[in-house]
Amino acid sequence: QLQVVESGGGLVQPGGSLRLSCAASGLNLDYYGIGWFRQAPGLEREGVGCISSSDGSTYYADSVKGRFTISRDNAKNTVYLQMNSLKPEDTAVYYCAAVYANGLTIATLSRFSKYEYDYWGQGTQVTVSS
Repeated sequence: QLQVVESGGGLVQPGGSLRLSCAASGLNLDYYGIGWFRQAPGLEREGVGCISSSDGSTYYADSVKGRFTISRDNAKNTVYLQMNSLKPEDTAVYYCAAVYANGLTIATLSRFSKYEYDYWGQGTQVTVSS
Protein backbone atom coordinates (compact mmCIF):
# COMPACT_ATOMS: atom_id res chain seq x y z
CA GLN A 1 0.00 0.00 0.00
CA LEU A 2 1.39 3.36 -1.05
CA GLN A 3 1.14 5.92 1.70
CA VAL A 4 2.82 8.70 3.65
CA VAL A 5 2.23 9.20 7.36
CA GLU A 6 2.95 12.36 9.34
CA SER A 7 3.90 12.46 13.00
CA GLY A 8 5.39 14.84 15.53
CA GLY A 9 2.69 17.45 15.96
CA GLY A 10 1.68 18.87 19.30
CA LEU A 11 1.30 21.94 21.46
CA VAL A 12 4.22 24.35 21.69
CA GLN A 13 4.69 27.84 23.08
CA PRO A 14 5.44 30.78 20.79
CA GLY A 15 9.12 30.81 19.93
CA GLY A 16 9.40 27.08 20.39
CA SER A 17 10.31 24.30 17.97
CA LEU A 18 8.83 21.09 16.63
CA ARG A 19 10.02 18.52 14.13
CA LEU A 20 7.48 16.77 11.98
CA SER A 21 8.21 13.50 10.19
CA CYS A 22 6.75 12.16 6.97
CA ALA A 23 7.38 8.43 6.64
CA ALA A 24 6.70 6.77 3.29
CA SER A 25 5.78 3.16 2.71
CA GLY A 26 5.29 1.41 -0.59
CA LEU A 27 7.08 4.14 -2.47
CA ASN A 28 10.74 5.00 -2.77
CA LEU A 29 11.36 8.61 -1.89
CA ASP A 30 14.42 8.61 -4.14
CA TYR A 31 11.92 9.20 -6.96
CA TYR A 32 9.31 11.35 -5.25
CA GLY A 33 9.16 15.01 -4.46
CA ILE A 34 7.65 15.79 -1.06
CA GLY A 35 5.58 18.82 -0.25
CA TRP A 36 4.52 20.09 3.15
CA PHE A 37 1.18 21.85 3.42
CA ARG A 38 -0.91 23.23 6.23
CA GLN A 39 -4.53 24.11 6.76
CA ALA A 40 -5.91 26.34 9.47
CA PRO A 41 -9.63 26.32 10.32
CA GLY A 42 -11.68 28.14 7.70
CA LEU A 43 -8.73 28.62 5.39
CA GLU A 44 -7.46 26.98 2.22
CA ARG A 45 -4.71 24.40 2.42
CA GLU A 46 -1.48 26.23 1.65
CA GLY A 47 1.98 25.14 0.67
CA VAL A 48 4.73 25.46 3.25
CA GLY A 49 7.60 24.11 1.18
CA CYS A 50 8.92 21.15 -0.76
CA ILE A 51 12.02 19.08 -1.36
CA SER A 52 13.12 17.59 -4.65
CA SER A 53 13.94 13.95 -5.27
CA SER A 54 16.83 14.79 -7.58
CA ASP A 55 19.27 16.57 -5.30
CA GLY A 56 17.42 17.40 -2.09
CA SER A 57 16.98 21.06 -3.00
CA THR A 58 14.29 22.87 -1.07
CA TYR A 59 11.80 25.66 -1.52
CA TYR A 60 9.89 27.57 1.16
CA ALA A 61 6.91 29.84 1.27
CA ASP A 62 7.77 33.39 2.32
CA SER A 63 5.79 33.00 5.54
CA VAL A 64 8.16 30.31 6.85
CA LYS A 65 11.43 31.11 5.12
CA GLY A 66 14.28 31.28 7.60
CA ARG A 67 12.29 29.47 10.29
CA PHE A 68 11.40 26.12 8.74
CA THR A 69 13.77 23.57 7.21
CA ILE A 70 12.90 20.51 5.14
CA SER A 71 15.32 17.59 4.97
CA ARG A 72 15.20 13.99 3.89
CA ASP A 73 16.77 10.72 5.01
CA ASN A 74 16.43 8.40 2.07
CA ALA A 75 17.80 5.46 4.05
CA LYS A 76 14.81 5.81 6.37
CA ASN A 77 12.47 6.81 3.54
CA THR A 78 11.49 9.81 5.65
CA VAL A 79 11.25 13.56 5.16
CA TYR A 80 11.37 16.02 8.04
CA LEU A 81 10.00 19.49 8.64
CA GLN A 82 11.96 21.30 11.34
CA MET A 83 9.97 24.27 12.59
CA ASN A 84 11.71 26.91 14.72
CA SER A 85 10.61 30.26 16.10
CA LEU A 86 7.00 29.15 15.90
CA LYS A 87 4.25 31.74 15.94
CA PRO A 88 0.55 31.45 16.81
CA GLU A 89 -0.26 31.93 13.13
CA ASP A 90 1.59 28.69 12.38
CA THR A 91 -1.22 26.81 14.11
CA ALA A 92 -2.73 24.38 11.61
CA VAL A 93 -3.01 20.76 10.58
CA TYR A 94 0.18 19.93 8.71
CA TYR A 95 0.21 17.49 5.83
CA CYS A 96 2.92 15.92 3.75
CA ALA A 97 2.27 14.77 0.21
CA ALA A 98 4.25 12.91 -2.44
CA VAL A 99 4.38 13.24 -6.19
CA TYR A 100 6.39 11.18 -8.64
CA ALA A 101 9.07 13.63 -9.63
CA ASN A 102 12.12 11.68 -10.70
CA GLY A 103 14.66 14.17 -12.03
CA LEU A 104 12.49 17.25 -11.62
CA THR A 105 14.29 20.32 -10.38
CA ILE A 106 13.16 22.26 -7.34
CA ALA A 107 12.25 25.12 -9.66
CA THR A 108 9.68 22.90 -11.34
CA LEU A 109 8.47 21.17 -8.17
CA SER A 110 7.96 24.48 -6.40
CA ARG A 111 5.35 25.41 -9.02
CA PHE A 112 3.25 22.27 -8.40
CA SER A 113 -0.10 22.99 -6.83
CA LYS A 114 -1.56 20.79 -4.13
CA TYR A 115 -3.78 19.18 -6.78
CA GLU A 116 -0.75 17.65 -8.49
CA TYR A 117 0.33 15.63 -5.49
CA ASP A 118 -0.74 11.99 -5.54
CA TYR A 119 -0.34 10.67 -2.01
CA TRP A 120 -1.41 12.49 1.13
CA GLY A 121 -1.03 11.76 4.80
CA GLN A 122 -3.78 12.12 7.37
CA GLY A 123 -2.28 15.28 8.86
CA THR A 124 -0.86 16.17 12.26
CA GLN A 125 -2.06 19.04 14.43
CA VAL A 126 0.39 21.79 15.39
CA THR A 127 -0.84 24.30 17.95
CA VAL A 128 1.27 27.29 18.93
CA SER A 129 -0.11 28.91 22.05
CA SER A 130 0.96 30.15 25.45
